[in-house]
Amino acid sequence: MPEALVRRGTYDYSALRPVIFEMMDALGQGRIKENRRVLIKPNLLSPATPAKAVTTHPLVLKGVVEYVLDKKACPVISDSPAIGSFDRVLREGGYREALKDLDVVLKPFSVSAKTDIGRPFGAVELAEAALKADVVVNCAKLKTHSQMLLTLGVKNMFGCVIGLKKSEWHLRSGVDRETFARLLVQIHNRIAPAVTLIDGILALEGHGPGKGGTPKPLGILVGSREALWADAAVCRLLGLSPDRLPTLAAARRLDLSFVPVRLLGDDIGKISLRLPELAPLSFGPRRFQGLIRRHLVQRPVVDPVRCRQCGECVAICPAKAVTPDEKAVSFDYDPCIRCYCCIEICPHGALHAAETLPGKLLRRVMKYWGM
Repeated sequence: MPEALVRRGTYDYSALRPVIFEMMDALGQGRIKENRRVLIKPNLLSPATPAKAVTTHPLVLKGVVEYVLDKKACPVISDSPAIGSFDRVLREGGYREALKDLDVVLKPFSVSAKTDIGRPFGAVELAEAALKADVVVNCAKLKTHSQMLLTLGVKNMFGCVIGLKKSEWHLRSGVDRETFARLLVQIHNRIAPAVTLIDGILALEGHGPGKGGTPKPLGILVGSREALWADAAVCRLLGLSPDRLPTLAAARRLDLSFVPVRLLGDDIGKISLRLPELAPLSFGPRRFQGLIRRHLVQRPVVDPVRCRQCGECVAICPAKAVTPDEKAVSFDYDPCIRCYCCIEICPHGALHAAETLPGKLLRRVMKYWGM
């Protein structure tokens, strides 16, 4: 039966360290051994302080690194940030300071290798370091996500796609949330992390996963031998049907087991998190879907007061749908594929997803009439 371990947690390191050691002992199945190369994959989305809840907390990583060293294995921390240099993320996120006295290698993913993740995607370029590691420990962050509802254990493995290749896969998936969710599941399956830990001590709600979200203390750590099980456990804690999480819905279509998940550890009870609304990316008669998508479905919008025209959203947009304007960036909703990469990486929290009022009304009318 799928199992996940749930523990109360705090960033007081004297209390956090033994909790992480207990969880790693329970979940690691003895795979972290002497001289093994252990790749630790955190969520290092962008440069942000720990208080922003955008990245895996540095003290959670410190606990995992110390556990790996205690087993006389060789820890390596790697990721491919969506914005900013790897070194800047480490510096601003407090990782350099937290890990300064530990024998751990910190380096960005830099070399890709093609590997078959299965139909319909075939060969995908993933970080060679993740593919060749003896053991992968997946250290995710509990955050909302404007495109995928939540970014948890499965989605964290998308960081093994290096640099702008992420945007290419968004573009190839197009306006199809199901296809992108399946891609995420199959990438996760290929990397196959041995342990997944989800840092929900300070989570992110609202318009996540970047600085447009709002930090919210939940005080929990969730772990499992399978990221799907850990993600399903988070859904259960939130009182959320697993099928509402696109990655778990995709896993069900692939006949992967993740429910019912049994929760072990502390009795947490139900937790609350303000989730983004995942409006449909297309609806209505097929011949009108282009028009509907351009003008009536959910889309990224900008707060001109917060926009600094830094150009990060312009650079990352796979569809080239964002351009600088007089006071803020502007969107061309014709080519926009609603991947929300722009929202994810905006360093000023100036972007969010919103459904147009006519779109809401039309969708409700069509639902009422069974269209």
